Amino acid sequence: MACLTKLKQDIKLLERAFPKESDRSFRILSASVDEINCVFIDESGGKHRINANITETYPQSPPIWFSEDEDQNISSTIESISETTSNNYGIINQVKILIQELCTVHHIPLPDSLGMLGGPVLEKEPVGVKPHESSDEDDDEDFMAMEDDTHHESKFKENVDGIDTENIVILEKLKQNQRKDYLQGSVSGSVLATDRLMKELRDIYRSDSYKKGIYSVDLVNDSLYEWSIKLRKVDPDSTLHGDLESYKEKMGRDHILLNFTYKDNFPCEPPFVRVVTPVLQGGYVLGGGAICMELLTRQGWSSAYNMESVILQIAATLVKGKARIQFGAPKNQYSLARAQQSFKSLVQIHEKNGWFTPPKEDG
Repeated sequence: MACLTKLKQDIKLLERAFPKESDRSFRILSASVDEINCVFIDESGGKHRINANITETYPQSPPIWFSEDEDQNISSTIESISETTSNNYGIINQVKILIQELCTVHHIPLPDSLGMLGGPVLEKEPVGVKPHESSDEDDDEDFMAMEDDTHHESKFKENVDGIDTENIVILEKLKQNQRKDYLQGSVSGSVLATDRLMKELRDIYRSDSYKKGIYSVDLVNDSLYEWSIKLRKVDPDSTLHGDLESYKEKMGRDHILLNFTYKDNFPCEPPFVRVVTPVLQGGYVLGGGAICMELLTRQGWSSAYNMESVILQIAATLVKGKARIQFGAPKNQYSLARAQQSFKSLVQIHEKNGWFTPPKEDG
């Protein structure tokens, strides 16, 4: 909370120092706790849009800078900002370094308003500074402070809003790719689907079931619209659980691999889900790997369903249907085309005849 308050104060200071209506060489066009958009005007009047994404790990990591144009000087400057030391990760110091280097490269005087940010103009790294010969007491104090900082940083990395650092990096990469696609005019998917899928992924990364290793999620080719789900744990009293133990011993694999694909109209329509490996008998798994579940059809789907619930319901359905692993089955028995065809036939049958509702004692 303290970091967020400080960030908001710093953003307000930047907006006062470099308002978008000014005639200065550097201006803040818009700013929020997630993103800062600014423009630099060079000596010939050329305008260069520069943006910064403030990550969820800020200020333990610096903002991520990028630019819309292909000016080499701008690119080099942005690259140099990423080489700063941790004491310059704050947005105020980042902007100071950005302005200083841009003005130096383009031979433009530093704007007077730079002084509003306080402190001296910064450099990327200290240059020509003689190392300080500290006393033993100073060394002890520095060591203790370093231990405190390291402990704080490690705790921070363990859990940021319930999401570990590795998954935060994935979320940030997705956001960067989305912005890049937008700037290049090659946007895929829809705003509604993308926003919802990002939310679903964040919720999964926070969930206890995910953290306990019941299942895992990987993005196919870094695409938010295609997930590989590794279902690792099922009811320990089920025959499928025993088969998974044997599968691990014989094949070195400890999971059932599911593939989820989403369309632009998600969550208005369900994802298409299929089993990839291993080949299963029973468990309501159809030819090609499609799964016979009403909630995976338009008729039974609700946009209110969250993806973790869907994943866990699939696991329960496999167990309820007494799924067994077919050891020795042909590897090419499951395919996307066959799964789509069998699922299409399934939907047509149930649209005509309805769905069977089992007795309550059967779940």
